Amino acid sequence: MTNELGTLGVWAHESALDAKLARELESLGYGAIWIGGSPNGRLEAVDTLLDATERIVVATGIVNMWADDAATVARSYHRVVARHPGRFLLGVGIGHREHTQTYQKPYEKIVEYLDQLDEAGVPVEDRVLAALGPKVLKLAAERAAGAHPYLVTPEHTRMARDILGEGKLLAPEHKVVLSEDPEKARAIARPRVQNPYLGLANYVSNLRRIGWSEEDLADGGSDALVDALVLHGSGAVIADGIRAHLEAGADHVCVQALGPDPRAAYRAISEGLLS
Repeated sequence: MTNELGTLGVWAHESALDAKLARELESLGYGAIWIGGSPNGRLEAVDTLLDATERIVVATGIVNMWADDAATVARSYHRVVARHPGRFLLGVGIGHREHTQTYQKPYEKIVEYLDQLDEAGVPVEDRVLAALGPKVLKLAAERAAGAHPYLVTPEHTRMARDILGEGKLLAPEHKVVLSEDPEKARAIARPRVQNPYLGLANYVSNLRRIGWSEEDLADGGSDALVDALVLHGSGAVIADGIRAHLEAGADHVCVQALGPDPRAAYRAISEGLLS
């Protein structure tokens, strides 16, 4: 699936995606649309976007293993690929401890879920894992096409590539704000970083792992942290930040535009990277 995704995709909450936006993103040259917000295992949103387009890949970023059993997801996978072969990538993960009462033995849950997907005939090459830490990144290399890390920087991408090795898909998400005013950009970005991510143990642990201090993580995040996690500037400046992921070893970067006009950001970024 790596080659079919291209180098640039869009990550957006399911509620922000529709057929019109999907067609525009395809016309701009984006290779994939990642459906965020834990789309349900029936994958109706995947059908909608694929039916509206001709070439672009649709991926889930991610289906929550605690919310939807593997059998349901596998049936949906087979339905989707029968209608749109080669255009769907199943992203799965375990979500957040703070949001799941049954969140116990998460690593064992991932392994069990992947075993069940194997039994149901979901190919390794058509699935990716949400992965941040070394243990799950190694599992992604062994049991999936690769990894889809969220809320990361190029420093994490470099670490992840070292763990995954060559030949495995690495598709990090990165948030952006199309604004050349740093204060305005941070006013949009900081609330989206602080709530919920700086209150979730897996993201905070990962940021510590790649070198951010307790001071950076406090009070909604330092300017340096917010700027690293949410690129801002012109389309060209943001494009340079995305290239940093590619240079660090990413195959594909999923851009999530924040602010009142995400479409403008997607157009500007496509001009900087895809034209």
